[in-house]
Amino acid sequence: MNKLMLGAAAVALTLAVSPAFAADDSGVKLGLGGHFKGYVNYSDEDSAKAVDFLRDAEVHFGGETTLDNGLTVGAHIEATADGADGFGVDESYVYFAGSWGRVNAGREDGAAYLLQVAAPSADDNIDGIRQFINPVSFLGDVSVDYANDYAKSADKITYLSPVFSGFQAGVSYATEDDSATSGGNRSSASGVASDVMEGAVRYEGMVGSVGLIAGAGYTTAGDNDFDQWNTGVDLDIGAFGLGAVYTTAEEGDAEVDTWAIGTDYTTGPFKLGASYLNADGDASVSGLNVSGDLDRYAAGVVYSYGPGMTFRGSVGYTDVDASAGAFTGSEDATTVTIGTQVNF
Repeated sequence: MNKLMLGAAAVALTLAVSPAFAADDSGVKLGLGGHFKGYVNYSDEDSAKAVDFLRDAEVHFGGETTLDNGLTVGAHIEATADGADGFGVDESYVYFAGSWGRVNAGREDGAAYLLQVAAPSADDNIDGIRQFINPVSFLGDVSVDYANDYAKSADKITYLSPVFSGFQAGVSYATEDDSATSGGNRSSASGVASDVMEGAVRYEGMVGSVGLIAGAGYTTAGDNDFDQWNTGVDLDIGAFGLGAVYTTAEEGDAEVDTWAIGTDYTTGPFKLGASYLNADGDASVSGLNVSGDLDRYAAGVVYSYGPGMTFRGSVGYTDVDASAGAFTGSEDATTVTIGTQVNF
């Protein structure tokens, strides 16, 4: 990967008009950021009732500088900061940007996720494009989201074009990496992503008085016989938002289709939201037909009490039906979740 990163740096520097030092000879200065997402959750499930404390915390390091020739150079590192997780690095990459676009090189999400459209949500930590907090215990660590991030933790190179009249495109490539594992709308836990390629397009603009975000993306991993694509649209009509996303993933004889629909309304520091997600999948495991259907409903409110600070509360209902050969079963849960997010 070192050769790959050096190659990306060479491309970015070649695209610059001429070499030049930054106006500030001290170079890139380190910045510090991150977030803390903490919740108290009550869950009433078929098998048990429980009160849990849930959290997701990260520390971000990074910095950038712009040279006199217009080339922006930066680096970004994210580390998990939960007590049980130790202090493990989640993302680590360098980037180069200019009027020609942007190149990311390293451990970062690919184009299919970076340009993916998100539907409105009750609380985007719970029912957003990527699930950071899972209040349903019987689902364990499985993400119930629609993020197209198959090679999320793999080293990769991504190119993002400049925005032209609201349009932007991107492509990514990752070599073999053992960090792409199943979850959410991925079809199976293959554990290895080989030659992962991603492409995506996105539009953001106004159509009359309506704000429009629309996009589509595609991911393929040849050695895994994996294909995934998504399409989505989000409309902003005054204080109201309405959006829908569809994504499908296939790997071998396994397939998962996911729909997410959401709406929200913003008034002052309050945002009220609601969403529905359906994930339907089937596969053949050792000659046994396995299938499952999940429905999740959520409604909640987010209150901004300061810059980068929010209180959040939501109510959710999740229902899962599964079958394996002659066996069928179901599980459901009602959850009430209250918490806060602080960005720093």
